Amino acid sequence: MAEVITMPRLSDTMTEGKVAKWHKKVGDKVKEGDILAEIETDKAVQDFESEIEGTLLYVGVEEGDAAAVDSVLAIIGNEGEDISGLTGGAAAPDAGGSEEKKSEEESKTENNSTSVEQVSAEVPAGVEIITMPRLSDTMTEGKVAKWHKNVGDTVKEGDLLAEIETDKAVQDFESEFNGVLLKQGVEEGGAAPVDSVLAIIGPAGTDVSAVGAPKAAPQSSEKPAEQKTEAKAEEKPAPVVSSSSSDRVAISPLAKKMAQDKGVDIHSVQGSGENGRIVKKDIENYQPSAKPAASAPAASPAAQAALSFVQGEDTETPNSQVRNIIAKRLSESKFSAPHYYLMVEINMDKAIEARKEINSLPDTKISFNDMIIKATAVALRKHPQVNSSWAGDKVIHRGNINVGVAVAIPDGLVVPVLKNTDQMNYTQISAAVKDMAARAKSKGLKANEMEGSTFSISNLGMFGIETFTSIINQPNSAILSVGAIIEKPIVKDGQIVVGNTMKLSLACDHRVVDGATGAQFLQTLKIYLENPLTLLL
Repeated sequence: MAEVITMPRLSDTMTEGKVAKWHKKVGDKVKEGDILAEIETDKAVQDFESEIEGTLLYVGVEEGDAAAVDSVLAIIGNEGEDISGLTGGAAAPDAGGSEEKKSEEESKTENNSTSVEQVSAEVPAGVEIITMPRLSDTMTEGKVAKWHKNVGDTVKEGDLLAEIETDKAVQDFESEFNGVLLKQGVEEGGAAPVDSVLAIIGPAGTDVSAVGAPKAAPQSSEKPAEQKTEAKAEEKPAPVVSSSSSDRVAISPLAKKMAQDKGVDIHSVQGSGENGRIVKKDIENYQPSAKPAASAPAASPAAQAALSFVQGEDTETPNSQVRNIIAKRLSESKFSAPHYYLMVEINMDKAIEARKEINSLPDTKISFNDMIIKATAVALRKHPQVNSSWAGDKVIHRGNINVGVAVAIPDGLVVPVLKNTDQMNYTQISAAVKDMAARAKSKGLKANEMEGSTFSISNLGMFGIETFTSIINQPNSAILSVGAIIEKPIVKDGQIVVGNTMKLSLACDHRVVDGATGAQFLQTLKIYLENPLTLLL
């Protein structure tokens, strides 16, 4: 029985998707977990996997074209099956014709994705032009923070080509092609607009001097690139590259979601897909080993990059795009949203006991931060006004509870998002936070993993900070600041005893959250943390 696959909604603001590339053509066999296509949304380009097995009988959207969410993307079924009733009478194209058309479309897509003004010659056979990718919804240009391949190096599919700095973060950029790096379109440290020529890959010895040359930019000629290559050859930074790339895990988006839901550490899973890629069945069949989990350095935020102090000498550090955008967004939030702050002190004695009991279970280790995230998500369910956003002439009440967790990186601050946090258990929250924090510090977070938050949490308790206030991460209407757990004398049943307390500060946007609403939310959160068993009710 043929199955219709529709254009998926891959982000909360997505209304249509563009097929950047088909990985299967009509007539190809498709297995569960195989990548069907790369879908470009309003935020990023994402792999789209098949959840069914069969033969690709019909392609509803051509490569390079866009279609509305929920429209027909493809049809998979048995070979030779009649699907005219599913396609409105359109016959499925034959495999041969589709292959020829796809070849034409690939050439067309590659040429279209490169800025027209930058291509001054036909692309030689076997040569692939790689353009500056759009890695976030607000990205207009990207900066090459570091090249991992030099001109003349052999490149394999999946190899790290470069680190691209966007307005949100620095992300690794992988090659989708095999060949030799023939040209670097952007110097290391230089910036270029989205869709301009980033690199050219093809057979060794191919002359690409006329391909991708800007009309009015003579400095992009081959000579500087050769000088840069010679300088890099002397420095030989290759050993550093291998260590950073070894931390990356090749995993499909569906398998990653399943791993998060099940609390599976993806670093301990052996992939059975292409090039060791982890796919859906690997997570389904995963059996945890008896070996204790590795220590997680990601639990503590990274401090800002250390600077050397020289007496009497002023120094300057050029702002990265990440720091520039942090400054811009926080200024906009502080000056546009009328902030006010509510503070409460929590008795954490019962939470400490509950955590000790939970962590005594096999293969279980949660932090106080995980408990706070869970309690916050459940409290938001009871106070939906705090989970809302200001939108000028209206207030949007969010249907999902997506908690953003602030993570410090050497270059600033990023906020990975736990989607549907209220539906996650402690183990899932712990695994997701550790994974995202580790990848944030190794620049491995994807743009869509930092978008869609409805509430944010910032925790500086591990630094001994007792209380502080945060700036709201818009479009959220509130952010919770978490201080350290302090042992001190408290009054209990009319007697002074030693207790453990923690202070929480809630910053609210007064346009959305009134003082009484914010206070009621903190009351509920206090009940949950002081009586952890209530989270089970």
